[in-house]
Amino acid sequence: MRLNLEFYKQPAVCLAPVLLGKVLCRKIDDKITRFSITETEAYAGENDTACHAKNGRTPRTSVMYGRCGTAYIYLCYGIHHLLNIVAADINEPECVLIRGLEGISGPGRLTKAMRIDMSLNKEDLLNSEFLWLEDGEPLPYTTAPRVGINYASAEDIARPWRFIAI
Repeated sequence: MRLNLEFYKQPAVCLAPVLLGKVLCRKIDDKITRFSITETEAYAGENDTACHAKNGRTPRTSVMYGRCGTAYIYLCYGIHHLLNIVAADINEPECVLIRGLEGISGPGRLTKAMRIDMSLNKEDLLNSEFLWLEDGEPLPYTTAPRVGINYASAEDIARPWRFIAI
């Protein structure tokens, strides 16, 4: 069963752990690929110095200010497409980075494996025929600090907002 709007309408820090065990689905041609989510990271809006929205609304981050349940995809280091899920409510720019899937470790590797790129940025996960999330079995998890955010404040670097299925 596809996840609904109410599921996504919660702060990123609350959404990130409950995404573990949910199923990321990608349709290409007539084939649907499904993988269970095993690792996420939360980004909590303009007051989170690790979040892209820390400098407010820009053309790149405008999707984060929209409706939750939308894909926010960006190019990292000019090489890797990274998939985020918009959380919270309109004008609350929070998102969850999908860092790992069952059998696929790393946010760049998972988007490559599932052929997720900028063409799917702003995709409506509630209604898309190409990219969506389905319910799955909740997974036990541990937390850790987020990675790759050395530009953020020491306080934000230390937050245990990375959620890893165990």
